[in-house]
Amino acid sequence: MAQKWRVPSFSPSNRAKKPPPPLTDAKLRDLALHYVGRFATTRAKLAAYLSRKIRERGWDDAQPPDLQALAEQFAELGYIDDASFAAMKGAALTRRGFGTRRVGEALRAAGVEEEDSAPALDDAAAERWASADAFARRKRLGPYAAAPVERDKRDKHIAAFLRAGHNYAMARRWIDAAPGEMPEREE
Repeated sequence: MAQKWRVPSFSPSNRAKKPPPPLTDAKLRDLALHYVGRFATTRAKLAAYLSRKIRERGWDDAQPPDLQALAEQFAELGYIDDASFAAMKGAALTRRGFGTRRVGEALRAAGVEEEDSAPALDDAAAERWASADAFARRKRLGPYAAAPVERDKRDKHIAAFLRAGHNYAMARRWIDAAPGEMPEREE
């Protein structure tokens, strides 16, 4: 009978990993540069990321780091632009079929301030009909359904529209549309 290969107990994978050294001001700046180079982000998201890294690794300085000042400095340098992030995120969510309320919630969660998110919310409101159409098509609801909606499923379909950030009137209009018939457009 063939014997199975066993990993010896002295292999490198069995040794305890040495924890990374605590962060310094230079290392924190390097982490921030790497993060903004990889991800589209906001000042608030960058500060939260750096705060998490400090909690994980510790801080090796008597003075606590000023994460907000670092995020503001990156914004001044053009590495972070909350308004551009809001426009990009809002447009992406709208194309996927999410309504204005859901777009606003996503931007607030990302830490985008009201004056930076206002144009994105205006664009989402202007595209609400196309957004509802995209949502109905993606979920196969209303005019994109295979069969008329049953009475007990109607409330669930309306709830799906509401969770996606659309208002009740818009949800009813799309759900009440017969399969194959587009609802009358509202302006």
